[in-house]
Amino acid sequence: MTFPTRSLAMVGVALLSLAAGLTRGQDAPKKKLTIGLVAKSQSNPVFQAAHVGARDAVKELGAKYGVEITLDIQTPPDEDAQKQAEAVEQLGRAGAAGIAVSCSDANAVTGAIDKAVAAGAAVMCFDSDAPRSKRFCYYGTDDIVCGKLVMQELAKAMGDKGTIAILAGNQTAPNLRNRVKGVRDELALHNQMKLLDDGVFYHVETPEKAAEAVNTAQTTNPGIEGWAMIGGWPLFTKNALRWKPGSIKVVAVDALPAQLPYLESGHVEVLLAQDCYGWGYKSIELLLEKVVKGKQPTETRVIDPLTRVTKENAADWAKKWDKWLGK
Repeated sequence: MTFPTRSLAMVGVALLSLAAGLTRGQDAPKKKLTIGLVAKSQSNPVFQAAHVGARDAVKELGAKYGVEITLDIQTPPDEDAQKQAEAVEQLGRAGAAGIAVSCSDANAVTGAIDKAVAAGAAVMCFDSDAPRSKRFCYYGTDDIVCGKLVMQELAKAMGDKGTIAILAGNQTAPNLRNRVKGVRDELALHNQMKLLDDGVFYHVETPEKAAEAVNTAQTTNPGIEGWAMIGGWPLFTKNALRWKPGSIKVVAVDALPAQLPYLESGHVEVLLAQDCYGWGYKSIELLLEKVVKGKQPTETRVIDPLTRVTKENAADWAKKWDKWLGK
C-alpha cells in the first residue's frame, strides 16, 4: 500500500510536533510557589535557628516535591503580635501557598490566619499555637508536658524541698502560659516545695530584660532557692546569674550554644532542648505535604519531644548547632 506524498508530509509534521511537545514537557519549568514564615522575633536565637532550618528545607526539598520555592520570612524585629497578624494577612493576600507562624498572641493572630486560609493559603503554627484558628496543624513542644518536666528536674536538683520562682517570658504567649500551668501542676505534687508568693515573673523576651528580671527578683526575694525557667532567655548572655554556682538551682528550656557554658559552670542543672531548627525545617516539609500532595498529619498537633541536656552530653549537643546556625 502506498500513501500520497502530501499525507506522508502531514504525518511527518505531526510526529515532529509531538516530539517538540514532549521536549517542551521535559523542559517545562517547575511549579513556583511562595511559603511565608512568621516567627516571634528576629532577635531571639531560637527563631534564628528556625530561619536557618526553613532555608535549608527550601534548598533540600524543592527537588523532592518538584517545585521551585520562594521563602518569604516576615518575622518582626522584636515581638509584636499585631505586626505578625499584618504579615500573615499580607502573605495571604499576596498569594502565598503556605504560611507557618509562631504566635506571640493567639487572639491577635487568629483572625489573620483565618483570612489567609480564606484567601487560599495553607496555614500552620509552630512553637506557639492558635488552636481556635483555621490552621491545619501545630508542630512543636507539648507545652504543659514541658512545664511538668522542668518542675520534675528542678525538684530532683533541690532534693524535693524549697521555694521556687518561675521565669515566664511574655504573659500573652499561649505556649508560655501552658508551660507555667505545667510547672504549677507538677509543683502541686511535691508537698515540701512551694511557689514564692507572686513568684511568676513575666518580662520582655530579650536576654537583657530576662536577666534583669531574674536578678531583681532574686535580690528582692532572697528566699528563692530554685528557678523554673520555661524559656532560657537570660542564659543567652554572659554572667546573667549573679550567685555562686549551685547555691540556687536552675532548670531551663532550650540548649543553645550560649546557654551551654552555664551547665559547665554549675549555674544550671539541666537544659531541656527544643528542636528550634526543626521548627523551620519541619514546618516547610509539612506545608509542602499539604500544598503539593494534598496530605496533612494524622493528628492536628505534631509533638516534638524535648532532649535532656546536662554537663555530660553538652559537647555532643553543641555539635548540632554547627548545622542549625548555618556554620
